[in-house]
Amino acid sequence: MLYTAPSRMKNCSGPSPRGKRGWKSFHGILKGMILYLQKEEYQPGKALSEAELKNAISIHHALATRAKDYSKRPHVFYLRTADWRVFLFQASSLEQMQSWITRINVVAAMFSAPPFPAAVSSQKKFSRPLLPSAATRLSQEEQVRTHEAKLKAMASELQEHQAALLGKKARGKEAEEQRQKEAYLEFEKSRYGTYAALLRVKLKAGSEELDVVEAALAQAGSTEDGVLPPHASPSLQPSVSSQPRAQWHGSEPRAGAGSGRRKP
Repeated sequence: MLYTAPSRMKNCSGPSPRGKRGWKSFHGILKGMILYLQKEEYQPGKALSEAELKNAISIHHALATRAKDYSKRPHVFYLRTADWRVFLFQASSLEQMQSWITRINVVAAMFSAPPFPAAVSSQKKFSRPLLPSAATRLSQEEQVRTHEAKLKAMASELQEHQAALLGKKARGKEAEEQRQKEAYLEFEKSRYGTYAALLRVKLKAGSEELDVVEAALAQAGSTEDGVLPPHASPSLQPSVSSQPRAQWHGSEPRAGAGSGRRKP
């Protein structure tokens, strides 16, 4: 079970109204690349309501991380989606929080298709590229290599971006765009690094079962966020899981049984 709650988030629709930022409880069901939020406990075979379908969150190209900077509640993690919405979830225990983070990230790593080629534009304004929502057609071995190649590319681009800023004092809109690009590159570097490490673990474990992959991560010495340390080198079939609990706090779509909050 997982609980989520809407949090403040910046996106094209603007910040959320104050009245929509409270924590709300849901049962979270991760099925394929979709996280469904249900008010009632999961019942196999029961059709989802219109509201539950509306609240569903796609986790393609998403990344879940522990919310280390959030101190109001324990066992809280962030979920940033492909369109840069952010949800804040609260699990009922440290173990369940870690389990949700691992499961979300492994499924995203397995099935997120390679990004589209960068669009050619004469404008210098930074904009995040669109990411495909369809599942990848690559084998898991090819998927790992793709993630590793993107990790290297993001790390190189981030280094070049930071080097280009040395000695420059941008202001106003230009400074904001530079900040946004740096934040984007840092996030993508972290996301692809997490994906590659998790898939390596899965391939080494030789199993499609999430429980087996979680155990392999623990044995490999993963961090509290379900990510392996840099020196470790370690991958699941999408399944329905209603075990962990969490809460939701934020604005717009919500996620899981537990508590969560979103912010971009």
